[in-house]
Amino acid sequence: MPVEHDDSSAPARKRQAYIPAVGPRLKRLLFVVFALFVLLAINAVYLAGVTMTEAITGQTYQNWFYMNMFIVHLFLGALIIIPILVFGILHMVKSYGRPNRRAVRAGVGLFAVALILLGSGVVLTRLEGLIAINDGFIRSMAYWAHVITPLLAAWLFILHRLAGEGIKWRIGLRWTMAAAVLGVVMVVWQMQDPRQWSVEGPVSGEQYFFPSLARTATGEFIPEQVLSNDEYCKECHADSHFRWAHSAHRFSSFNNPPYLFSVRETRRVALERDGDLQASRFCAGCHDPVVFFSGKFDDPDFDDENDPSGQAGITCTSCHAITNINSLRGNADYTIEEPVHYPFAFSDNKSLRWVSNQLVKAKPDLHKKTFLKPFHKTPEFCGTCHKVHLPEELNKYKWLRGQNHYDSYHTSGVSGHGVSSFYYPEKAEQNCNGCHMPLRESDQFSAQDFDESGKLKIHDHLYASANTGLAHLIGLPDWVNEAHQKFNDGVVRVDLFGVREGSAGDGRFTAPLRPETPVLQPGRSYLIDVVIRTLKMGHLLTEGTGDSNELWMDVLVTSGGRLIGRSGGLDEDYAVDPWSHFVNSYILDRNGNRIDRRNAQDIYLSLYNNQIPPGGADVVHFGLDVPGYVRAPITVEVRLQYRKFDTTYMKHVYGEDFVNDLPIMTLAADRMTFPVSGEDVQNAPSEIPEWERWNDYGIGMLLKGGKTKGDLRRAEEAFIQVEALGRPDGPLNLARVYIQQGTVQDQAIEALNRAAAFDPPAPGWSVAWFTGLVNKQNGFLEEAIASFKSIVEADDAEMRLRGFDFSQDYRLLNEIGLTLFERAKQERGEANRTRREHLLQDARSYFDRALGLDPENITAHYNLSLILRQIGERNEGLAHLELYQKYKPDDNARGQAVTAARMNDPAANHAAEAIVIYDLNRSEAFERTVETGERRATRYELVGPDR
Repeated sequence: MPVEHDDSSAPARKRQAYIPAVGPRLKRLLFVVFALFVLLAINAVYLAGVTMTEAITGQTYQNWFYMNMFIVHLFLGALIIIPILVFGILHMVKSYGRPNRRAVRAGVGLFAVALILLGSGVVLTRLEGLIAINDGFIRSMAYWAHVITPLLAAWLFILHRLAGEGIKWRIGLRWTMAAAVLGVVMVVWQMQDPRQWSVEGPVSGEQYFFPSLARTATGEFIPEQVLSNDEYCKECHADSHFRWAHSAHRFSSFNNPPYLFSVRETRRVALERDGDLQASRFCAGCHDPVVFFSGKFDDPDFDDENDPSGQAGITCTSCHAITNINSLRGNADYTIEEPVHYPFAFSDNKSLRWVSNQLVKAKPDLHKKTFLKPFHKTPEFCGTCHKVHLPEELNKYKWLRGQNHYDSYHTSGVSGHGVSSFYYPEKAEQNCNGCHMPLRESDQFSAQDFDESGKLKIHDHLYASANTGLAHLIGLPDWVNEAHQKFNDGVVRVDLFGVREGSAGDGRFTAPLRPETPVLQPGRSYLIDVVIRTLKMGHLLTEGTGDSNELWMDVLVTSGGRLIGRSGGLDEDYAVDPWSHFVNSYILDRNGNRIDRRNAQDIYLSLYNNQIPPGGADVVHFGLDVPGYVRAPITVEVRLQYRKFDTTYMKHVYGEDFVNDLPIMTLAADRMTFPVSGEDVQNAPSEIPEWERWNDYGIGMLLKGGKTKGDLRRAEEAFIQVEALGRPDGPLNLARVYIQQGTVQDQAIEALNRAAAFDPPAPGWSVAWFTGLVNKQNGFLEEAIASFKSIVEADDAEMRLRGFDFSQDYRLLNEIGLTLFERAKQERGEANRTRREHLLQDARSYFDRALGLDPENITAHYNLSLILRQIGERNEGLAHLELYQKYKPDDNARGQAVTAARMNDPAANHAAEAIVIYDLNRSEAFERTVETGERRATRYELVGPDR
């Protein structure tokens, strides 16, 4: 039997009183922590929901409300730091030694995670002058830590409480559900953002701005202070602002003296003719956005010299607040809106503005979405203002094409879209920014490592081009013109190519000069051929204000220190000799007067057009009679000179006493010395490959348009030389000549076969293009269609690498449509109706595609008018016919205006002849010359042949 022990006599253990780990004071602090945490949780659910929605949809939903919620997040995050630190430290000191080690370990882990959460939030917060961690890796690590640690903290909190005092699950669940519901409601509310990104403004909005095609997103005006807030942009984008402040965009409006003169005249003409200023709005959508969109432009009493809006130019917001490119018609056909800014962006309180700036840096997505759209990187964006037509409302005549950078670029080899270019770059330049906004090193906030060079850069907002005149007129620093001049290095070249004996150029031809150097005989006449070739240029030379740009050939012929030949000299006012060769378009009004005041409302037609396309060339003929007395070697110097603007225009702007001291820039030059008596004359060899010199000469003769049979014959001779020198360009360009002649198709096919058989061969797209043209001319329509479509559908590795896409050449699309239309006509009778309708619909699709790229294309409109009426869509066909009649040239316009111009201006009459030879011995030639861009007095006395 077991023995029982009686423990009643043992002393009783004394139970110690339980001391709570969270006392009354800490409990109050814990309540503050919980309250702040709940608010942060609701706020965080909302912020995370927006982020997830953006990631899923690819859209930006951040707006003014979101930014306020982000401020609240930062504010609550800052508030909770001290309570968590104080509570965590006091709680740990009080509880660390307790026997419930499991609870202690969970608590320590929770506090450590809380510190990481708080620390990562601090790292992610950008506070200028206090916290500015920009390293991408560190910020990425901090971001994910900030995302993950709240979840980890919740788990550790549960473990901590499970190991200690029980959790009141019902209360916690209610708070969690409330936070989640509130957060989701806020996200759903957020997605109802009434703004629609990148949409076309209402057509009704055009009524305020027509005949400019610009419109606002609401159809209403935009306050001028919204568009002229450049100082706000300067706070973060100082480098961009500085370059912009010296750009032609900055001085596009009434702060540009030449433009001020011209727009005043247009406004005066409109007011006197129409009784209002509406027609002059044509200018304002591009040149005067602040004045225009604020509604001031229509005021006849607008103070164009003193009103700040007229001095604003194209502001930062004017470009960056554009939300949509409505079409490719140009004439400012865009939609602009009043942009959404961050809270306190324009507060008078500096502290609040500082908060706004920190928001932009911390959460830049809204700012980027508002001010930087994908189309800003496209040529179509630039084309909205650098493609112009003259509407009937302006000229009271008809629709006319004006300057057009966009299409000459788009259909060139430079863009990688032009199928018929003579030259192609190694890689296509797919937007205007590549040339006109090159990357520059910068330390401003928005700078990026664009090219993986390890250096932060921005796009240059000087928009370098060739406008050296404006900087001179308004007194900008010298570096501005130096930047423009540097930009133009190598954009074009001139080549003293050949000398032909006889005044008519019908004698022996020596070319290419260097190594060949003919002996010039005293008393004999010669024709000197100079080739101008565009190189690093993506649009016509010269484009823009082609009626007032001054681009001319300056030729100086000397012997023994005496001037024996001259063209392109200057007079006392530094006006260029009108008998010089100008690379321009000579534009007339309907009375035959030259458009010389930038008076766009009077433009009627061109007397001649000497502009040169990208990758194109021109040949200029100079006639020289060598005086009988000449014994010393003869030196010929040629320069292609550029000045913005010409003297006639400047005298309109500044008065008859104006002396044109605008900078003259030498774009290209060449020089050569010829022996006269068999002397040993040394000339440096040409740096241009011989085949390329022949090719450029042939291109120049071909592009004269076959005005004479001699032009095409000389082009043919040049391309034969190119082929003999082992280049596929020779036979390929011979095919161009034969196609233009239209009578030697067999020769064209043979030439194309030879071009394709070269090693390496001519570009496949070029061979296919010209093969299609030959087959079409010969009536082999199916073969032609196959050739053309092969180009549109081409997508090989080389083309992708070089950025080529010829499906965007609307001339090719039109050619397919025309050939399909011709093919449809062959399907006659009811039995072939289905096949005919299929061909017509196919043709229609290609013409529609062409109009998508060139909305005013007359070939597409005319043929669509025929096709649509044939397939029963009469109304649509008549609409295209109406557009064709609107856009087509006036075939009856030339008569009176051209006759008057030829009678009134002998120099222009001479330049408009089919064959133009510029006389270097003209006794009335202007004698002044220019060296290194500076004015100089006469260096030589002009000595005629009889002396």
